[in-house]
Amino acid sequence: MTTLMTILGIVIFALGLLFSIAWHELGHLSWAKFFKVRVPQYMVGFGPTIWSRKKGETEYGVKAIPLGGYIRMIGMFPPGADGKVVARSTSPWRSMIEDAREQSYEEVLPGDETRLFYTRKPWQRIIIMFFGPFMNLILAVVLFLVVLMGFGVPTAKPTISFTSPCVVASNSAAAQSQSCPKGAPESPAAMAGLKAGDTITSFNGVAITSYDQLQNEIRKHPDDKVTLGVDRKGQQLSVPVTLTSNKLYAIDSNGNPTDQVVTAGFLGIQPITPTTQLGLGESLDKMGGMAKQGVSSIIALPSKIPSLWGAAFEGKKRSLDSPVGVVGVARVGGDVLAMHAPASARIATMLQLLAGLNLSLFLLNMLPLLPLDGGHIAGALWEAARRRFARLVKRPDPGPFDVAKLMPVAYVVAGIFLCFTVLVMIADVVNPVKVG
Repeated sequence: MTTLMTILGIVIFALGLLFSIAWHELGHLSWAKFFKVRVPQYMVGFGPTIWSRKKGETEYGVKAIPLGGYIRMIGMFPPGADGKVVARSTSPWRSMIEDAREQSYEEVLPGDETRLFYTRKPWQRIIIMFFGPFMNLILAVVLFLVVLMGFGVPTAKPTISFTSPCVVASNSAAAQSQSCPKGAPESPAAMAGLKAGDTITSFNGVAITSYDQLQNEIRKHPDDKVTLGVDRKGQQLSVPVTLTSNKLYAIDSNGNPTDQVVTAGFLGIQPITPTTQLGLGESLDKMGGMAKQGVSSIIALPSKIPSLWGAAFEGKKRSLDSPVGVVGVARVGGDVLAMHAPASARIATMLQLLAGLNLSLFLLNMLPLLPLDGGHIAGALWEAARRRFARLVKRPDPGPFDVAKLMPVAYVVAGIFLCFTVLVMIADVVNPVKVG
C-alpha cells in the first residue's frame, strides 16, 4: 500500500507540474494574442510531440519531457543591420546570433509584417513576457492561501507537549531514537518539575507570546539561572530553572533547523503544535517571508554546488537546505502521500509543495538573463530607456534593441542551468532528500 501511495503521489505531483507549466505559457499566449502577435505553437514539455491539435493559427500540444514548455512567437528578434533576416558569418558567435534570428522568422507568412513580436512597443513586450512567470506567482499565492487559511499550518505554542528526561546532543543517535543513554544528565525541565500541559507565560519577567520567542530566549542563556512564569491549569506559578548547555541544530531566521550544530542553552521541552488557520494578514506576512527566503535561496545557489557534488558523487550527507529539482520534489510528493498522517495534512503538504514550486518558477524566470523571461524583459526595458533618452536629446530613434546579439550569453547561461539541473537530478536520484 505504501508503494502504491508513493507512486500515486509522484503522478499527482507530475500532473501538478504539467498544469503549472501550461498555466505559465497561457500567460504568454493570452497577451501575445491580445497584442496581435502570431503564435504558431503552444507546447507543454520538450522533445517529441505525443499529442497536438491545431486550432485557428496555433498548434496546441504536449511533448514527452515535462521539464518546461514554450510558445513560439514569430519575429522574436529584429532583422540585422543590413535589413536581412539571414546573413552568414564564419564566426561561431556570429552564427549563433544569425541562427537565432533566422529561426524567429522561419514561420513568417505574407501579411505577418505587422504581427512580429519585435514590432510591438516595449511595454507590450514586457507584458507578454512578464505574464508567464506572473501566472506562476498567482497560482502560488492561491495555493498558499488555501493551505494557510483553509487547512491551516502546524504552529508551535509555548505549551509543553512533553519534557525530555535527559540531555543528549541533537545530532546524536540517542536523540534520533528518543532514548536516554546511561549516564546522561537529567534535563533542566525534568529537574524543575515542568509537566505536559504547562504553558510558559514569561521568561525572567518578559512576557512570552510565541514558542519561537521562548526558544530564542532559552538558547541565549546557556548555564544561566532563570525564572519561568508557568500557567498550570489556571494556577500561576513562578518556577526557577538552571538551564544547561547542549549541542543543538542551529535555526534560521524562519525558525527552521539547519545542518549546522551549535552550543546553546537547553531546557528540554517539546511544544504542542496544533494546526492553526491563519487570517489573511498573517498569511500574506508568512508568504512575504517565504518570498524572501526564496530570493535568498536563489542567490545562494552557486555556494551549494560543492555540497551537491559531494552528495551526488562522494556519498556525503545531503544537507537540509540542499537545492531540490523536479525529480527530488516528485519523490518528496510521493513520500508525503505515503506517510502516516491525516489525509488533510497530506493534501495540504502536497499543495504547499506545488505552491513552492510555482514561487520558485516565478523567481527564477524573473532573473534578467536570457533565455529566461527576465532577459527579454530587461532587453525591452533597455530599448525603452534608450529611445526615451534619444527623444530627450533630440537624436534619431535608435530602433529596436537587438536581443539576438545576446544569444551567445544565452547559450552560456542555458549551459550552466543545464549542468546544474543534471547535478541536482543525480543527487535527487542517488541521495534524495527524505521527508522527516
